[in-house]
Amino acid sequence: MKYRKRTYKNLRNVFSDLWFPIRNGSQLIQINRKKLVSPAFRERLMLAVTAVNGCRYCSYFHTKQALKSGITAEDISNLLSGDVANCPQYEAVAVIYAQHWAESDAHPDPDAVKRLQQTYGPEKTEAIHLILRMIRMGNLLGNSWDYLIYRLSFGRKGG
Repeated sequence: MKYRKRTYKNLRNVFSDLWFPIRNGSQLIQINRKKLVSPAFRERLMLAVTAVNGCRYCSYFHTKQALKSGITAEDISNLLSGDVANCPQYEAVAVIYAQHWAESDAHPDPDAVKRLQQTYGPEKTEAIHLILRMIRMGNLLGNSWDYLIYRLSFGRKGG
């Protein structure tokens, strides 16, 4: 059996991502202070990226957070299966973008970025990108940990 989840390919990328929240700490704090993105909106974005990357730890944690933010269990299940049809209309562009962003390994199509900016403006677009970077980091760290367990257990555990 081959391990199929997206993981870090080298330590340079791990350290770059771990440095990201330190470099952008004040911006991450401002997202919450200014309430640029509601908790439910943030969780929809995180679940959309997690659905693509398949991190079981993030799926578990953000399912709990999504329930706390008022998202229904059915909507969470839909998001984790890649279905964004029940997203609030205002959030749909960003959630679809989050899926594309994750599928493209954080290298989205420039037209998709432009549409995101046209829909939400520069400040909210930056907040969305920060959220996406944070969940991607969590997903890849979780999946990389699972891969390590998988390798150390000769494929019996992890993943």
